Amino acid sequence: MKNQTSTDATSRRGFLKASSAVASAVSFSLNSSLFAAGSDQLKVGLVGCGGRGTGAAGEALQADSQSKLVAVADLSLSAIDSSLNNLKANRRIEQQIAVTDASKYVGLDAFKKVIDQSDVVLLASPPGFRPYHLRAAVEAGKHIFTEKPMATDAPGVRSVMESVKIAKEKNLAVVAGFCWRYDLARRELFKRIHEGQIGDVVAVYGTYLTSPVKPMPPENTRPAGITDLEWMVRNWYNFTFLSGDGLVEQAIHTVDWLQWVMKDAPPVSCTAIGGRQVPAHGGNIYDHIEVNYEWENGARGFLAQRQIVGCHNENNLLVMGTKGNAYIKGGVRITGPNAWKYEGPNPNMYQVEHDEFFDSIRTGKHINNGDRMVTSTMAGIMGRMAGYTGKQVTWDMALNSKQVLIPEITSWETKVDVPPLARPGVTPFI
Repeated sequence: MKNQTSTDATSRRGFLKASSAVASAVSFSLNSSLFAAGSDQLKVGLVGCGGRGTGAAGEALQADSQSKLVAVADLSLSAIDSSLNNLKANRRIEQQIAVTDASKYVGLDAFKKVIDQSDVVLLASPPGFRPYHLRAAVEAGKHIFTEKPMATDAPGVRSVMESVKIAKEKNLAVVAGFCWRYDLARRELFKRIHEGQIGDVVAVYGTYLTSPVKPMPPENTRPAGITDLEWMVRNWYNFTFLSGDGLVEQAIHTVDWLQWVMKDAPPVSCTAIGGRQVPAHGGNIYDHIEVNYEWENGARGFLAQRQIVGCHNENNLLVMGTKGNAYIKGGVRITGPNAWKYEGPNPNMYQVEHDEFFDSIRTGKHINNGDRMVTSTMAGIMGRMAGYTGKQVTWDMALNSKQVLIPEITSWETKVDVPPLARPGVTPFI
C-alpha cells in the first residue's frame, strides 16, 4: 500500500475555503452516478467483517429490500463466516444474502475484489487502512458507507480530502459512521443550539469514559507461526498506526459532538494531557487523554477520554451558552429561559443512517458527509498529537504534519517498526 497524500500544504482557512468552493461547484453538477434513481437492485459489498461491519451490512440490507450482499472481504475466513452466519440469522434479510464461496475474499488486497463487484461498498476495516480503501472505492465510482475515523495520521486525512473531492465530482453518496448525526434527539438538540436557544456557545465539555474496547493480550498467548504484522492486525485497536488511539477510534464520537456544536469549524489549537496507567503488553496507545480545544471565536472545548477497567463510565455532553445550557446526559435537554426536553421518537440511529443513505442513492439526491467527517477525524488526531508530545498543536501544524504512521504494506511479512509509548516532552512533533 502506498500512501496517497496532497503535495500542497493546507491551512485552516484554506481548508474551509476549498471545502466551500467544491460544495458550491458540485451543487450545480448533473447526476453522474453509476446508479440511476429507481433502479431495481443494488449490489452491496462489505470490507471488514467485525461487529461493526456486520451491523452495517444488516442495516444496509434492511434499508433497501432490493439490495443484495454479493461480496465480502476480511483478513480471515473465520471472520467472514461468522459475519455471514450472524446476518443469515436475521430472517428479514436472509434472502438478500447472495455471497458465495467464490465471493468471499481473504487477504490484504481482498477489498479490491469486493469493490469491483459492488454498487455500494461498506468500509469497516481497521482505520489505518481506510484512506486506501476509500480512494479505491471512489476511483471505481462506488457509493460508500465508511466507518469512523477516516484515517490515523495527517497524510491519510489529506488523502481522504482528495477522495472526498473525487466523490463530489462523480456525484457519489458518501456516508460516515459518525452515527450520532443520525440520532433524531441529538439532531433536534444541535439544531436548537445553532438557532441560538442557549445564546452564544461559550464552552463545551464532552466525555467518553469506558473500559478497553479490545485489550491487548499478553505475548505468550500469541499463536505460533503468525507474523508480527498479523499479530498487530488481529489486535489492531492497540496500535496507533492501525486504530489512531482510543481518542481517535472511539472517543472520536465525542470529538464529533464538539465539532457539531461549533458548526464543523476546525479548532484553532489545542493542548492535551494523557498517558497509560495499565501495561500495554506490546501495544502503544494511551488509555486516557484529556484535550483542551480553542476555536477562532474564543469558545473552548474540553474532552475527557479513558479506557480503564473498574472506573466510572459515562458518555455525556454539556454545552454552556450565554442564555442557558444544553445536555446529553440520560436524555437530551436544554435549561435556562428557553428550557426544553426532547420527547419525540427514538428510532435506531444506525438504521436511520442507512435508510437515509440508500434513499439518497435511489432518489439521486446523494448524501456526502465528506467535509465534516474529515474535520472531526483531523480534530481527533490533533488532540492525540498534543497528548503524545505535550505541545500546543495548531490546526495548521496538525493538518500539514508529514508523519506517516502506517507503512507501505505489501505482505504479512512486511516489517513494521512500532514506536514506543509516547512520552510528552520527549516524543517530537513531526
